[in-house]
Amino acid sequence: MRRCSCANRPEPPDDAPRLDVSAAPLRYDSRVRHSDLDWESIDTVLLDMDGTLLDQRFDNWFWQEHIPRRYAQSKGLSEPAATAALAPGFHAVKGTMQWYCIDYWSEELGLDIAAIKRTELARIGYLPGAEAFLSKLQASGKRRVLLTNAHPVTLSIKNEQVRLTEHFDACYSTHAFGAPKEDAVFWPRLSARESFEPERTLFVDDSLPVLDAAYQYGIAWLRAVRLPDTGRPPQDTGRYPAIDGVLDLM
Repeated sequence: MRRCSCANRPEPPDDAPRLDVSAAPLRYDSRVRHSDLDWESIDTVLLDMDGTLLDQRFDNWFWQEHIPRRYAQSKGLSEPAATAALAPGFHAVKGTMQWYCIDYWSEELGLDIAAIKRTELARIGYLPGAEAFLSKLQASGKRRVLLTNAHPVTLSIKNEQVRLTEHFDACYSTHAFGAPKEDAVFWPRLSARESFEPERTLFVDDSLPVLDAAYQYGIAWLRAVRLPDTGRPPQDTGRYPAIDGVLDLM
């Protein structure tokens, strides 16, 4: 299997801990803070990009409809046949760096994923209330950090459309750390580059495996987004306190 070819990716040591997310999330965990946010106890706000700030409707459409269609055209297949052919490859790398790596998928599929994304810029947009939340967060004086599993080129493409990075003090793609957010090794690597106190940090994401990893690392304030895709019903947030959108945090 080909690996993500992102430059300068650190390799995890052989004995690096790996997060076991095989167990179903608890409905309630007394160690997860379900009370209203105490903003006086929070110095740093870590925010996911897709499904937390940006509408994941674009990504779901892109990978579940548009790429199978383009792949079908390139291989002379019907769209159902292309979707069926792609499914095993997608499933095999889900949750790994390859899953998020457009270089990997460009090579695997014989498609220029970055160029195809750029032709669909108009479909990329904020979730309801996200821009207003970012403006209020800036006024709060908290340190604002963007954490995304998206490839750096994907982040750049989306930023062309929505100017997201101007709302943050720091922006990180996990490709620079050699591990996605759902991998336990990511969090100490982030901490080595971005100084923050886990007990005084809020982290918001729409992915339960990612929130599990943050929880195991000791992030005190965790929130899960129920409506990451405006075209789909709310999702179950398991053990984590739910918000419909980030503006609910204010």
